[in-house]
Amino acid sequence: MGPMVTGTPDAATRVPFVDLGAMTHDVRAEVDAGWCDLLERSDFVGGESVERFERAWASYCGTDEAVAVANGTDALLLTLRGLGIGPGDEVVVPANTFVATVEAVVLAGAIPRFADVDPATALLTPATLADALTPRTAAVLVVHLYGQPADMDALGEVAARAGVMVVEDAAQAHGATWRGRRAGSMGRAGCFSFYPGKNLGAFGDAGAVVTSDPALADVLRSLRNHGRIPGAHARHGLLVGTNSRMDTLQASVLAAKLARLDGWNAARRRIVERYRSALPPALARMIAVAPGAESVHHLAVLVTTDRDALRAGLAERGVESGLHYPVPCHRQAPYRRHSDRALPVCEALADQVVSLPLFPHMTGDQVEAVCRALHECGEERG
Repeated sequence: MGPMVTGTPDAATRVPFVDLGAMTHDVRAEVDAGWCDLLERSDFVGGESVERFERAWASYCGTDEAVAVANGTDALLLTLRGLGIGPGDEVVVPANTFVATVEAVVLAGAIPRFADVDPATALLTPATLADALTPRTAAVLVVHLYGQPADMDALGEVAARAGVMVVEDAAQAHGATWRGRRAGSMGRAGCFSFYPGKNLGAFGDAGAVVTSDPALADVLRSLRNHGRIPGAHARHGLLVGTNSRMDTLQASVLAAKLARLDGWNAARRRIVERYRSALPPALARMIAVAPGAESVHHLAVLVTTDRDALRAGLAERGVESGLHYPVPCHRQAPYRRHSDRALPVCEALADQVVSLPLFPHMTGDQVEAVCRALHECGEERG
């Protein structure tokens, strides 16, 4: 089902920020069948369903391997640990990201090195990466924020000159591409969250790492399973592992949704283009999509100088909104000690960003209600 179903716009239409019900309905038959099969086999954790999804996700992303884990934070943490990053190492992270990015660095025992972002795209740039590098830098976590991949060619060149590993935080970029290459396939590894609200979301927490490094994939499979040596249930390797295995149910759900992901992403693009065309320039601007990038628009983010007034105006017209993110990571209490300088773009964006409703099954009436609300708020501002 696509968005923008025809119908007469209703001034009383209320638009939720997100509605997962229609996506669930789309896959209900496959999920029911998978659940019945699961009950018959009593194969509740790991097993063939998870392995089948891993193969499908690796193929979709254009990598040789995919390792399913319990959540997106573990995908980042286990990848850093699997690459040998820990105490004494620094990892560059953009400060404009969900806190899990920096959280994983600290949990790995490394030191986050915060970087600023581009004001138009809100993404890490070659210049801001270079400015954050030190002799202790071991890796950079490139965040493909809001569904748009960063410039992996230019960032990769800067990282290569510095001898720094590149890991992609693609938790919001399922299916996004940079110059035709899928998010997750361009660094040493790509880390995904399948939290229910993601473009590809499970019925609970789940995550995965994709890579074309077979040695790293083997280490990750051991780390997610208490550090066990593959094929030896009672023997453990040299690294301390954890319990980060994907439930079979989540793999079944993700496999069913994966077949629809491209269509759902296309629907998101159409909705964002409608918003972009309807947005009064004096009211706000939308986060830009860079040439070479194909965004999957996990979020539809505006930048405005009077956020409170805009959110109030939208709410009065029945349109919910969100904030992603109102406090940059380097200003969050647990991470302030790692911040040694101002990051003016991140700090400005934190006060100005507003996220509009966006989900692939939005009706035409809902989309038009948001556009109408933006127009009316623009008239009030004018």
